[in-house]
Amino acid sequence: MSTPERLFAALAGALVAMTSCSVGPDYERPTLDVPPAYKSATPEEGKAPGLEATWWTLFGDPRLTELEEAAIRANQDLKAAVARVDQARAATRLVRSDLFPSIIFDPTVDRVRTSPNVARASGRALAVTDIRVPLDLSYEVDLWGRIRRSVETSEAQARATANDLVVVLHTIQADVAQTYFTLRLFDSQIEIVGRNLESYRRQLSLLETQFRAGLVGRITVVQAETQLNSVLAQETDLRRQRTDLEHALATLLGRPPSGLSIPPAPLNLTPPTVPAGLPADLLRRRPDVAEAEQYLAAASAQIGVAEAQFYPALRLTAAAGFESLDLRHLPDWQSRIWSIGAGLVAPLFQGGRLDANLQQARARFEELLAAYRSRVLVAFRDVEVALTDIHLQAEASQAQARAVESSREYLRLAETQYQQGLLNYFQVIDAQRTLLANELSAAQTLNQRLLATVLLIKAIGAGWEGQRPPAESE
Repeated sequence: MSTPERLFAALAGALVAMTSCSVGPDYERPTLDVPPAYKSATPEEGKAPGLEATWWTLFGDPRLTELEEAAIRANQDLKAAVARVDQARAATRLVRSDLFPSIIFDPTVDRVRTSPNVARASGRALAVTDIRVPLDLSYEVDLWGRIRRSVETSEAQARATANDLVVVLHTIQADVAQTYFTLRLFDSQIEIVGRNLESYRRQLSLLETQFRAGLVGRITVVQAETQLNSVLAQETDLRRQRTDLEHALATLLGRPPSGLSIPPAPLNLTPPTVPAGLPADLLRRRPDVAEAEQYLAAASAQIGVAEAQFYPALRLTAAAGFESLDLRHLPDWQSRIWSIGAGLVAPLFQGGRLDANLQQARARFEELLAAYRSRVLVAFRDVEVALTDIHLQAEASQAQARAVESSREYLRLAETQYQQGLLNYFQVIDAQRTLLANELSAAQTLNQRLLATVLLIKAIGAGWEGQRPPAESE
């Protein structure tokens, strides 16, 4: 190695050693006001949840398990989220590449003819072939940590994108469960309405016979016909809503509507008990909270990138190879060429651009800090709302069950007294409507309990605790 090369290597080593300095703040997790327990949780619900990733198996419905697994395999929104993670990882590798020298193999062959008027005193033209086979190297010395802060930014954004993938996954899983439960709710309501329709048809047939015998008036028959047609319209609307839900479920599974048909099955599941844990545990289980924090970390690193713009940038360049006018002599040692150089770029006047860029980065950090804290509050709220819904819907279910029993007794008494001539038929119709409405409400309340349980599972992180997001598994 020649003396200039040794000097250049020593200088480069010294400069690289200086790159341990990085301007800008190092990220620290913000302090948060975390409540000691959920206001709406019972002591049993305050235990750690420990949910598995396949939480839907808690409901004990094989069809639901089949649908959830199909959605994970084929949902298009989930595939798009996976592609976004791949993009973010590639972007991180792209930014990280700036930490290393760039080496380019750049061979050239030029045929050049010089003018006889300027090339030689003899006045003769000269044509030569110039063959160059160099390796060009360029490297920016990261004196102030601009590149490293950029890598931190990109890595944090990649982790945020990976957490967003988990958010999408949880949303799809919850949507599948909620859509499926509501579809089965309509199966229950269709079955209830159908059972009542059979009773109404028998009563109408009996009333028409009594009308022809002169035992009842025409108004009684018309009342029965009106009730029957009204419930028929209600059944038709329920079937329409069920079909729409089946189509929505097919989309969640990545299929066309014609590709999914679910046999009717009334809703008869029992909501499982799901411990919510403590608020302090929620912050590491919620992927949306982790996503918001990673965007905050990226904004913190971006402040360092903006601050590094105020300092000089040092770029080293070097080239080495062979050059000859004759291909036969190209490999000769005498044909070697080399060059080394260094360039320093320092901002002297930018018209306030650098200050504005730094202020923008700091303001962006403050924005995302507020967004992160807001996301944490939303997480606490989601759990509280779900717990409240579960408790109150359970109470409503018990009251609704009593209402159904009372409605049946009301109908029995109304029919008995009508047959005895103590009541008119309008009161029988009112009793029938009351029973039908309460039976439909009981099915709706059960569905609301199941939906609230799904929302609680989603709100507490749905078994994500302890699992490394995809971007961290490399």
